Amino acid sequence: MDETRVAASYVQLLFEHLARLGRADALGAPPAAAETFVSMRRWQALLEQARDLDPGPKATFALRLARGIAPRHFGVVGFATLASGTLAEALMRLERYHRSVYDANVAQVRPVTEGICIEWGVERGRPGALVDETAIAALVQLAREFTGQMVRALAVDFVNPRPADVRPYEDFFGGPVRFGQPSTRIVLSMRDLALPLRGADAALLALLDAQAERLLQEVAAVSEPVGVWRQALVGLIRSGRTSLADLARSLQMSPRSLQRRLTEQGHSFQTLLGQTRQQLAEAYLRDANVELAEVALLLGYSEQSAFTRAFRQWTGQAPLQWRRQQQRSTA
Repeated sequence: MDETRVAASYVQLLFEHLARLGRADALGAPPAAAETFVSMRRWQALLEQARDLDPGPKATFALRLARGIAPRHFGVVGFATLASGTLAEALMRLERYHRSVYDANVAQVRPVTEGICIEWGVERGRPGALVDETAIAALVQLAREFTGQMVRALAVDFVNPRPADVRPYEDFFGGPVRFGQPSTRIVLSMRDLALPLRGADAALLALLDAQAERLLQEVAAVSEPVGVWRQALVGLIRSGRTSLADLARSLQMSPRSLQRRLTEQGHSFQTLLGQTRQQLAEAYLRDANVELAEVALLLGYSEQSAFTRAFRQWTGQAPLQWRRQQQRSTA
């Protein structure tokens, strides 16, 4: 299998779990602050070591580990999901951005009679039971954290062999669990998908608020309607909604009316979107703590390469080159 990775923020879950058991240093040092990703091989090894250090039953280690999941473990993806209105919207955003957290096999979300099915194939290999079980259990636990409700899976399938006792899995997921299946998948009900999210995490949103404030200061000199539109775009961009219809809806206008008013102000929607994204990008890039992949996601791009192309069009430089130049000029 190609070398695959998981986000360093996701790996922190493991170190926090051992810290609660009084074994904080048993695995050595956690990922360094500069590390964005950890190789899948390292993640597999860490999981196995932690399972052996945990005094509980080895067969259900992944289920216990997943109970500690929080939005912060998903890094910048937490921003996108917390901006969602319902669990369904949050899961769709997780599908869009999941490669910034876990890039082993591609997640596919599709509607089924009962609700939606999220499915992972085996095209890029089989990471193993510990990796798969932790990922699916963490997804369900995160849905419970988002909604404050006991979200239950209608069905869960794993590609890995059946353990001796499936009852702990069915107790955790709240539905039937099968093993030895062609793909890993989970089915969630329409009722649970409609659940509203119980609110954003203030710590996760603090960075966005600070960066948005910078943008608002930068656009203070533009005409009033354009400034209002850009302010509205800030929140839309960070939640992945970047169409004319999205902006019109947020302003309680029709798309045609907004387009006409943009023209009157000498703007097109694409120009307004590009300028707003550029100003946000430059604000994020000035902060050395924000990784390039995170900047792309915060600007509503599902791929870092798309952000890099756009930034080159805006400035004539790659994002990393621009950041280094700014750092030299302020040193």
